[in-house]
Amino acid sequence: MKSLLCLPAIFLLSLSLSQPALSQSAGDLYKSKCQMCHGADGKGNTPVAKTMGVRDFKSPEVAKESAADMIAVTKNGKNKMPAYKDKLTDEQIKDLVTYLRGL
Repeated sequence: MKSLLCLPAIFLLSLSLSQPALSQSAGDLYKSKCQMCHGADGKGNTPVAKTMGVRDFKSPEVAKESAADMIAVTKNGKNKMPAYKDKLTDEQIKDLVTYLRGL
């Protein structure tokens, strides 16, 4: 009976340990692919952003976009933003959009 009680705790521990790894991976992707234009905080306060009209991820306009909309923009690009469909997997793009929502 004691081992059955430990199973949920082990399961919960494994879930909590897997989440930071996912976030770190998405965080690394953000730093390497997005941060130069969108800034560390996602507000688009960078020299590149000001010349290219980069959107603030925390703006009400972006906040009301669905995850599917953000995935489509990331995959296909928009205006001066390049497409990442050939550079990132679908899973990486989904993780990245989840990360962006948490900035």
